Amino acid sequence: MAYEDEIAALSDEELQAKTPYFRDLLENQGKTLDDILPEAFAVVREAAKRVLGLFPFKVQVMGSLVLHGGNIAEMRTGEGKTLTATMAVYLNALPGKGVHVVTVNEYLSERDGEEMGELYNWLGLSVGINVSDMSPEEKREAYDADITYSTNSEIGFDFLRDNMVARKEDRVQRPLNFALVDEVDSILIDEARTPLIISGAPAQENTQLYIRTDRFVKTLEEETDYTVDLESKTVNLTDEGIKKGEKYFNLPNLYADGNSALTHHLDQALRANYTMLNNKDYVVRDGEVVLVDAFSGRIQEGRRFSDGLHQALEAKEKVDIQEDNRAMASITYQTYSAVTASCLV
Repeated sequence: MAYEDEIAALSDEELQAKTPYFRDLLENQGKTLDDILPEAFAVVREAAKRVLGLFPFKVQVMGSLVLHGGNIAEMRTGEGKTLTATMAVYLNALPGKGVHVVTVNEYLSERDGEEMGELYNWLGLSVGINVSDMSPEEKREAYDADITYSTNSEIGFDFLRDNMVARKEDRVQRPLNFALVDEVDSILIDEARTPLIISGAPAQENTQLYIRTDRFVKTLEEETDYTVDLESKTVNLTDEGIKKGEKYFNLPNLYADGNSALTHHLDQALRANYTMLNNKDYVVRDGEVVLVDAFSGRIQEGRRFSDGLHQALEAKEKVDIQEDNRAMASITYQTYSAVTASCLV
């Protein structure tokens, strides 16, 4: 606030010249972002008044200060979150390492990127908008901008794809620097552990192995050959059960290193037969195993258990065993947020 009158007296050209001035202070004179924060915030306030016709209130300045510190600023709808963010975004974009403004959908990314882009462009910063239908070249250009608007899912998938490329130059993202996340409760609480998954060609699973292990576990007797923990949905073979398995599969040691595929299928067959109940955990409909939501009791169309459990259920119910697509890469929003310096609103 101390700079308000001084900055207001500057001409447009003098105000716009502040951006290269700040960058010089950071690059050549050893200043930090915190050193230039008061003046930089004052510059954005004045520029917003001239370009957008909006002058951030003191409480919005305080909110932006909170965001710059990597903390959560809770604001109600209509209190000007978008304008509040501009000061922290501008400040953290000055080093030229990139700032991501993360929204929950592409409409907001495009709207805010275009509206606030007028302000940032006027101050000499570049703005990119990253959406799902862009080519790699267009995405790279968007990420190379000083400020990039995008959705949480698109940034996450681009991160996964970048970690799958064969050549470094094929990546679209730069090293992660600073992100401001809108609707943080939705992205990092409600969807915190929702995985983003890139799938490849179906894994060539051995269908016969699902059938063989299913037939074997159906010959076992509870307590004598296996024990069940229904709370954790785990089943363990007893010593007697292991001996029967070695005899059934003609192996000297069921758990030898070379038998990992067999024991994995065996574990899933045990779970499918002795912890998963038809008409409770799943139903069989039109020749397919369909999951049931444990909380609502509703049918979950298109959802499948992973890691071979669904195929084990299909073997149990004697329906066609369908191959799953193989997960090539995955990450949760929670994990992704840990690899970038983030502030949240």
